[in-house]
Amino acid sequence: MTSPSRLAGLLRDGHFVVTAELSSSNSADPQATWRRAEVLRGSVDAINCTDNTGAHVHMSSLAAAHLLVEKGLEPIMQLTVRDRNRLALQADLLGAAALGVRNLVLMSGDDVTAGDHPEARRIYDIDSMQLLEVAAAMRDRGTYLSGRKLEQAPSFFIGAVENPFAPPLEFRPLRLQKKVRAGADFIQTQLVFDVPVFTRFMDMVGELDLQKKVFIIPSIGIPRSARGARFMQQKVPGLHVPESLVSRLERTAPARQAEEGIQIAVELVRAVREIPGIAGVHLIGIKWEEGVVQVAERAGLLPRPTLSPLAAIGIVHSPAGGGQGGGVP
Repeated sequence: MTSPSRLAGLLRDGHFVVTAELSSSNSADPQATWRRAEVLRGSVDAINCTDNTGAHVHMSSLAAAHLLVEKGLEPIMQLTVRDRNRLALQADLLGAAALGVRNLVLMSGDDVTAGDHPEARRIYDIDSMQLLEVAAAMRDRGTYLSGRKLEQAPSFFIGAVENPFAPPLEFRPLRLQKKVRAGADFIQTQLVFDVPVFTRFMDMVGELDLQKKVFIIPSIGIPRSARGARFMQQKVPGLHVPESLVSRLERTAPARQAEEGIQIAVELVRAVREIPGIAGVHLIGIKWEEGVVQVAERAGLLPRPTLSPLAAIGIVHSPAGGGQGGGVP
């Protein structure tokens, strides 16, 4: 097998990681993906390749992830259960491993009614929790869901998502616990704009001791305009954007709103970094990779770390709770 996940090595080595989301491509030209990804080189540790985000059709996450591997960038391949049955999901997982993809984020996916093909048929043959179990079984036991043996097990660092802001709030840490038990090594959360609510979520996570079993990486959005922030507040399901944040942007002159959005993101990064149990941040600037780089620089996240020699070859597994982040068994 090729080298293990660099992202996993950094987290287990105790580093505070930075990941980012790559803007989805609508071009058959690989250069379109490479140009966007190249902006992020050196500013983040790994790059999410989304899977038809918002239920809108884009280049497949598997293809985008492989394109990043070709350029020496580390992808995190998202995979949803919305569009594939269990056969297709397992085929894509095995194919991703063969193409050098080591990091996964497995999720349900936005409902088709949110996208540009609302008449599309939903699949949901298995749910996201079961997909976590499937990926873990392929990695740890070398078997498909059917029990049939693989000739070579894949080497995966398995991620999932969680929304700390979806009611009932008390249920979210318990759902996170189920995902950890199903096989999640790390968690990327819904966008965090309300730090007090997120802090309460992390308090409940701490009460369950989950920060010692999984790496938790909150997502930080970079609002580019007051209009965009208002849209997220009113139109994006499961997202909580405080009125104070939207009003702050609305009070800012239009020509300066992008700059104010970067400042807001920097403040959010610094705030969540102070919360115990946080292992890194996931930066999202929709079609704005340059904004991600600016936030990483201004929030003091650069330069990015390098792996220790042992972690680089996949030997080091830090004790649970070590370093600046959480830990995994």
